[in-house]
This record gives sequence, structure tokens and C-alpha cells, in this order.
Amino acid sequence: MSSTQHTRKIALIDCNSFYVSCERLFNPKIRKRPVVVLSNNDGCIISRSNEAKALGIKMGEPYFKEKEIIVKNNVQVFSSNYSLYGDISRRVMRTLKRFNSDIEIYSIDEAFLDLSNFSDNEIENVGHEIRSVVLKWTGIPTSIGIAKTKTLSKVANHIAKKKQSGVVNLIGIENIDPILEKVEINDVWGVGKQLTKFYHQNGIYNAKQLKNKSNTWIKKNSNVLSSRTAMELRGISCIDLETMSSKRKSCVVSRSFGKRVENFQELREAVAGYSLNASEKIRSESLVAKSITVFVRTSPFQNRYGFYSNSKTIDLPIATNNSIEIVKVALIALEAIFKNGYRYQKAGIILSHLSESNNNKNLFSSEKDEKINILMKSIDNTNYRYGRSTLSLASAGVHKKWKSKRQHYSKIDTADFYSLPTIKTT
Repeated sequence: MSSTQHTRKIALIDCNSFYVSCERLFNPKIRKRPVVVLSNNDGCIISRSNEAKALGIKMGEPYFKEKEIIVKNNVQVFSSNYSLYGDISRRVMRTLKRFNSDIEIYSIDEAFLDLSNFSDNEIENVGHEIRSVVLKWTGIPTSIGIAKTKTLSKVANHIAKKKQSGVVNLIGIENIDPILEKVEINDVWGVGKQLTKFYHQNGIYNAKQLKNKSNTWIKKNSNVLSSRTAMELRGISCIDLETMSSKRKSCVVSRSFGKRVENFQELREAVAGYSLNASEKIRSESLVAKSITVFVRTSPFQNRYGFYSNSKTIDLPIATNNSIEIVKVALIALEAIFKNGYRYQKAGIILSHLSESNNNKNLFSSEKDEKINILMKSIDNTNYRYGRSTLSLASAGVHKKWKSKRQHYSKIDTADFYSLPTIKTT
């Protein structure tokens, strides 16, 4: 029993059609209907329900290319609501941590979980329990793949998505080749377009063929990534869980405008708004920024108006997360790069050289700084309780005609009580 008890077991938990699932969570009427979610500015399709997939709607396709089939089949369309998706994601991850704190949050809808403390005999039941608890506590359906390595758990998860049970366990399977033979090489974790092309040129079309390639051939013809992937497919762990949440080095907030912006005032409002969002993000992670970059660009496809792209970076004397200070500096940077006569498509801000805010003690700190910190906390608490942008700066504007297109926005915000749907009882 002890030998099986200590077998390494990694589970990959992946939320099914996550953005669609979030929209369905508060709208039961669309749970059995085809649904798609669009990217920023209502550009491309970034999430599809199974019903939408069955209609042949493609992932990543521009919305306008799929509009005919969407209208014909009465597909429900939603603009992306990242505030909602981020909150639901945090709830899912908190639920997973109840099974083991050794978790790597891989993306907004994926996480690796170390389940090595469970025996081989009980591990599959644990997978089903995780799936059941996540669904019950958050309302989000998941697929779970369990294996000895992260790469194999990805393979298991890929298979699990096609199974009604939603759980695939590869622990204890001695001959894994029949399974890997059915997994195309481009579906293997870490294998992108260029690597897929290389593998095809060398007769490698599925995961089994890569697994069984000799180390000598891989070292001679490929790179470290291929060697590591092949080892992982053989059940030899080469990629550790990144359980420590490393602090980010930069924070970017940028958007494409809903219409081309020519007016400096509108561009100024957009940059001020992005600066507010960025400063709020780094405050939530107890970080301060030492450098601020503002960038603007026009569309490269509108030759009639000419193309223009530029950026300006300003280093701060003292690192800060003060929204007022960050907005002030960002607008100075914008003034330095703005040019009349152009139709701007996009703008953004980058806060970089981030560090822990508690390291920000200096000889010049004053009572004024403390009052500003209290003000920032009050703004953040108010916006968290009553919804984003409840409190803002005048420089960020009010009407915001430049905002990204969100014609299909659900307006659901789990941090805003008044935006939640109401249920009528009879």
C-alpha cells in the first residue's frame, strides 16, 4: 500500500467552456442553447458551448464571419465580461485548494493539483468528488485528467472533455501507447504550430511516436523542450508544479476603441481610465510601480489616414500605487506622444518595475502619503462593494464614447449586488 500511496499524481482541472459557463450561471434559460462569447470589442469568438460547436462555429473566428450561422440558428451571443469571469475563477480555485494547497493556477480556467497524498485505488473517486464539489459550490462544470506528469495529465484532460463522466485517470495503466496513439501531436501540451510542422516533417504525427523516439534522435534533431515532453509522456516527471504565486513584473491595461478616436480629450479619458484600472490591480496585489509607459497606435490597415505608433516611458522618483499620481504621470506621457490628424485605434498603459509596497518606506514619507493610502483603500472598498468605477476620477470621463464595443454585454457583476438578476416568485 505504501508504494502506491507515494506515486506522484497530478490532476489537471479545466473548466468546460468557461466563459460560456459563467454566463449560463446567472441565466438558466440558455443552458441548453448554443452560446458564444466574443473577445474585446466584440471581435472574435473566444468561447463556445457544445451546442455552438455542433453547429460548426469555429474558435477564434471573427464574429462577422460566423454571424450568418449565428443568426440562422438563434445562437446567444455575449460580449466578454472579464470582471465576472475573474471572480468565478477565484471561487473555483479556492474550492480546489480545499483538496490540497499544492496548486498551480495555470490560467483563468485551468489548474494543476497535486493529489499524491491519495492512493492509486482511490484517486479516480477523488477526481469525481472534486468535479462534483466544484459544480455544487460554484456552478461550473469541469473536466479532470489525472496522471503521473503534467504533460500526461493534459493528455488525460483532453480525453476527459469527450467523456460524459468528465474524469480520466491514467494512473496504473502499464501500456499507455494505445491512448497516446489517438492524441495528435498538436494536441500535446507545449507543442505549437512551428514544432508541429517540424514533427510532421520527421514522421511524428501523434504523442505515441514522440514518446517512443530515442533520446539520441531528439537531442540531435530537436531541443530541450522536445526531450522534456518525451520524458513526461513516458511518465518521468520533468516539470514541477509552480505552487508559489510569483509576483508579477508588470501590469498592462489596454483596449481597442469602439470607434476611431481623433480627439485628444477622448484619448486622454481612455488613458486615465486604463491608469485607474492598472493602479487598482497592483494595489490588490500589494505592489508599487517605479515606471509608467503609455502607448498609442492607429490601425495598420487604414492607409488613407496613415499609420502611427508610439510610446513614452517615465520613471518615477519613488515607486507608487497611488491612482492620482499614476494618472497624472500617464497623461504627461500621453501629451508627449499624441499627434493631431490621426485616427487612433488603441491605447494602453504599462506599469513596470513592480515591487512589494511594504518596501516603499523612505525618508520623504509624510502624513500626506498616509492620507492618500487611506483614500485609495476607501475607493477600492467602495468599488468592490458597489461595482467597478462607482468611484472614479473626473479625468477618466463620464460618457466614454470611445469605449470598446460591448453590444452583447450581460452586465452581471458579482461584486455589484444591484447588477445580479432578480428571481420572481409566485
